[in-house]
Amino acid sequence: MDNLYFLLQQMLYFAIPLLIVALGGMFSERSGIVNIALEGIMLFGAFFGLLMVKYIQDMQGREVIENIAKQQLVLLVGLLVASLAGGLFALLHAYASINMKANQVISGTALNLFAPALSIFIARSILFTNYTQQVNFRGKAFLIKKVPILGDIPFIGKILFQQAFITTFIGFLILVLSYIIIYKTRFGLRLRACGEHPQAAASAGVSVMKMRYLGVLISGILAGCGGYVFIVTTSTQYNATVSGYGFLALAVLIFGEWKPLRIFLASLFFGLMKIIASAYSGIPFLASLRLPSEFYRMIPFIATLIVLSLSASKGEGPRALGEIYDAGKR
Repeated sequence: MDNLYFLLQQMLYFAIPLLIVALGGMFSERSGIVNIALEGIMLFGAFFGLLMVKYIQDMQGREVIENIAKQQLVLLVGLLVASLAGGLFALLHAYASINMKANQVISGTALNLFAPALSIFIARSILFTNYTQQVNFRGKAFLIKKVPILGDIPFIGKILFQQAFITTFIGFLILVLSYIIIYKTRFGLRLRACGEHPQAAASAGVSVMKMRYLGVLISGILAGCGGYVFIVTTSTQYNATVSGYGFLALAVLIFGEWKPLRIFLASLFFGLMKIIASAYSGIPFLASLRLPSEFYRMIPFIATLIVLSLSASKGEGPRALGEIYDAGKR
């Protein structure tokens, strides 16, 4: 039973960043803009978030490192900076796709290539190293040992409210807000209309360009947030990579059919595949198979290919997804 609790807790650690980034991709693609730049935006947001953490840590010294409350505050400031940086970086994709009418796949690919190169260049210029930093207190300050009362709930309490990161609850909050925004607000209705039939939305007085800009901006904010969450909860330093999580988030988005609740379920599935790849040695049955570690590392990506192959025939994205909007076309 302890192994099951461990597996489910670890699954959430990997699933929450996927959920946040995939929801970000949903906002962009619901507006009609393909955003395969999620990987690059995650990198960019994580870089500047951790850079802010390092700056505050250097300014405050051991006073921050030895104080849990201050550690949490510093990490939350880093989360905010990462989200803002991701949003600003995503505007490059919005400008290229909307104003310049560039191919959206090529624009996203360019940002994916540009982000790691830019972060390494800035790291070398400012910090005189290939890496931005090592966060001394990393994401452990985000870890809550037990939430009073809720942590005592049978089964669910041990999974969600014991040894849980604050970012897990932030992820669930983003999920709820995303559902409300997409399905219960005028903004969500207009956003979806721009992704389904932009000309009809424009004839009803909706600014398609504005809505698409906002969709990409929200996408960047959430991708930057997700990149930062991934680094601080699963790593000790930034090495200009998020292990392909941006592309896995795209798979989650497609498998979840661009719908918040299905994206959540898809993120749990891919989170489970990821934890099997990372912690197979702690699972007695898998450890007994004595398969090469490379086999387990391939599992998330093999699962991605299988899932996308099975869902390709039934999964339908927004009708105007990837189409260049021409205001004069009817």
